[in-house]
Amino acid sequence: MSQDITELPITPSTPAGVDEPGPDNVAADGGTPADRRGQIAWALFEWARNPYVLLITIYVFAPYFSNQVVGDPVQGQAIWGYINGFAGVTIALLAPFLGAIADLGGSRKPWIGAFTLLMVPAMVVLWFALPDDGGIGIAGVTAAIIIIAVAYEFSAVFHNSMLPSIAPHSRIGFLSGLGLALGNLGGLLILIFMLVFFTLPGNVPWGFVPDTPLFGLDQSLFQDSRISGPVSGLWLAVFALPLFFFTPDAARNAVGLVEAMRQGVARVMQTLRKLRHYRNVATYLGARMLYNDGKTAVLIFGGVYAAGVFGWGALDMLVYGIVLSVFAVLGGFLGGWLDDTFGSKAAILTSIGGTTLGLVLAVSITPEEIFFQPYPDAQPVWSLPFFQTLPEMLYLGVVLLIAIFITAAYANSRTMLARIAPATMMTEFFGLYALSGTATAFVAPILVGWSTDVFDSQRAGFASILVLLIAGMVVMLYVREVRAERAPEDQ
Repeated sequence: MSQDITELPITPSTPAGVDEPGPDNVAADGGTPADRRGQIAWALFEWARNPYVLLITIYVFAPYFSNQVVGDPVQGQAIWGYINGFAGVTIALLAPFLGAIADLGGSRKPWIGAFTLLMVPAMVVLWFALPDDGGIGIAGVTAAIIIIAVAYEFSAVFHNSMLPSIAPHSRIGFLSGLGLALGNLGGLLILIFMLVFFTLPGNVPWGFVPDTPLFGLDQSLFQDSRISGPVSGLWLAVFALPLFFFTPDAARNAVGLVEAMRQGVARVMQTLRKLRHYRNVATYLGARMLYNDGKTAVLIFGGVYAAGVFGWGALDMLVYGIVLSVFAVLGGFLGGWLDDTFGSKAAILTSIGGTTLGLVLAVSITPEEIFFQPYPDAQPVWSLPFFQTLPEMLYLGVVLLIAIFITAAYANSRTMLARIAPATMMTEFFGLYALSGTATAFVAPILVGWSTDVFDSQRAGFASILVLLIAGMVVMLYVREVRAERAPEDQ
């Protein structure tokens, strides 16, 4: 389950032409579309990028960093929150400027290439993060993760902005969905690969599992966790190549960088001023900022919390990630059914309500407690080397429900805006929708880090996300599911 791949890519850089259907031999922005190979290569870039989110941000490296590099799960969760918070602040400050450059068209692949060249070595260097603040230590990991997170976000801005220039209107949805599918599939396959070839060997007597880890990795030195960085970097470096070889790029734009940034910020401010005429849409975007930050934080900290509280290692976390990724697919179907049956607002309230309830249940389970009730001396319920006790099994079940509801909420959120924004201003409002997703993305990680620090508790830190989820639901109650009329000055 990925923190950003679950939504189809619409960014502030999507040109207005995307709203108007045209012939199949004309790109959505009015130019010449790429051939099929170029279009598939564009979608494959999602396959290249997504393993970073799963391996490093959520399931493997983050728990290793918290438990082993920092050496204290509580302090590790706090530091991981501050790292992601600082990255979020950087993204929020730079997003309007880089989004403006992408908005003005011109060459996007040099930007994507530059961000990829930043990400790959920063991922590889994570191999040298050793236990007890050894190797590159906490400081080195902090620098690497911030570089990766910022470059990852902005590579998406320029990658998404290419779509209207390479495909006709009739294939926009297909290619967008293909990128989504390839990203999720690639992430799932890499989790399975890591499990079978690095973590299971020596732990299970299964015939299809090698006797020893690939490349002779030493699990006692946590090399099966540390390898997640180089694997993500190599995967990105290899599978990003088709985009650069086969997907055509636009010509360079005559507008300079400084002027592009000035124009972009001016457009953002103009759009924000327009929101006073569209208060219902503005209320919705405010609600989404709150609950979206909460959803993202559940994804970022779910693995760190589970690893610290239950003492899970790489084996448990990889199985955990694979199972959640599979079940998250059900969330897309649930979101569609809720939306079609009850409407977008009710669907969002149900999805966020389900996530909120799931988070309460998740923090109610520890190795010694079930639903806040004492459960001492938990015994193994089976012989498999993962999720051996009843509290662990119940926690897994609760988190599976959270995964389903979070995925459903992503789908419902997008549909809600399509239902309430003025029909002739969809691109403008979806651009603001995407920008708002980065504007406050730092709040939740810093909240979790601060709460973990203040209460000296992983449980309290993880539970603090409830503030954002509940606040988002409360604001959502004031949103009306009616389409806004275009203001006279926007006619």
